[in-house]
Amino acid sequence: MRREDFQTAASAGYHMPAEWQPHDRCWMAWPCREDFWGLNLVATQNAYANVANAISEFEPVSMLCPPRDVENARNLCGEKVEILAVELDDSWTRDSGPNFVVDGSGHLAASLFHFNSWGGKHAPWGKDAAIGHRIAEYLGIPTYTSTIYMEGGGINVDGEGTVLATLQNVLNENRNPGLSRQGAEQALCAALGVNKVLWLPGDPEDTETDGHVDGIACFVEPGKVLVEICPAPGTERYDNMQANLDAVTGQRDAQGRELEVVTINEAYEAERSTDIFASSYINFYLANSAVVMPKFGIDRDEDARKTLQRLFPDREIIQLDIADIAIGGGGIHCITQQQPVS
Repeated sequence: MRREDFQTAASAGYHMPAEWQPHDRCWMAWPCREDFWGLNLVATQNAYANVANAISEFEPVSMLCPPRDVENARNLCGEKVEILAVELDDSWTRDSGPNFVVDGSGHLAASLFHFNSWGGKHAPWGKDAAIGHRIAEYLGIPTYTSTIYMEGGGINVDGEGTVLATLQNVLNENRNPGLSRQGAEQALCAALGVNKVLWLPGDPEDTETDGHVDGIACFVEPGKVLVEICPAPGTERYDNMQANLDAVTGQRDAQGRELEVVTINEAYEAERSTDIFASSYINFYLANSAVVMPKFGIDRDEDARKTLQRLFPDREIIQLDIADIAIGGGGIHCITQQQPVS
């Protein structure tokens, strides 16, 4: 059932719930692009399996997997992880998968951005561009397709009308040439059922996702935003991250609340084996009753864990080494997509 030709998710009465709301399951996809992961592919597959197995202790996990890799995925993933044979280009379900939305009666739908592999960076991407529709067909839910090209890692919602996004990502010429800020706001509101967009500048050093907000800031509860900063004053990196903090400080959400802003230091000291590396602690997954978050093997890991435990006192904090995921330019949030309870 497809309604995108005459309705948007918002006009049909749908909105995207906050990530801390209860989930029916988590969606992931098996890493399989050999020319991208190279000799690290096996280690990366093990790291993805570790994430899936950790989340599966708190909610069901469905892992999309190329038919040729199904046996390997089943061997590495626990019995609680469902393996579904689907042709893929690669493994970033947050970005290529659907944004799940619900209506006032609890019905589930899929709101889909157009996907062009982060501005045409990794060809081919046709299989991944179809994943949102494939998942919707599997679940038997309607789809609503946005007018813009972007990815799920580029947005974060509070479930009460507000979305965080970056200008660097949404207005990038490699995705939406000529799109105005006003046009972007209209498209995001229509796709996600929100009515206010809070803009951050982005991350100039992030040339892989072009400043996805899920490595910079996220809502942790209504009216409260967690922002990642750099612990190295006097550096260009510090100034770049400070600009994002400044952008949300003093802002009000869609409900009129002045935002409470909390900060967390990024993993600035993490060892980087490649030019592309995701050093964000904010790139975590909120599973039912748990936070599955990154660690990098540095002293700052413990400070980050304590920060998230203070913010989510009723959730178990699970830290996983993500070095073999971070070299792809993303983290735990990037490889997962929550399906809310409906």
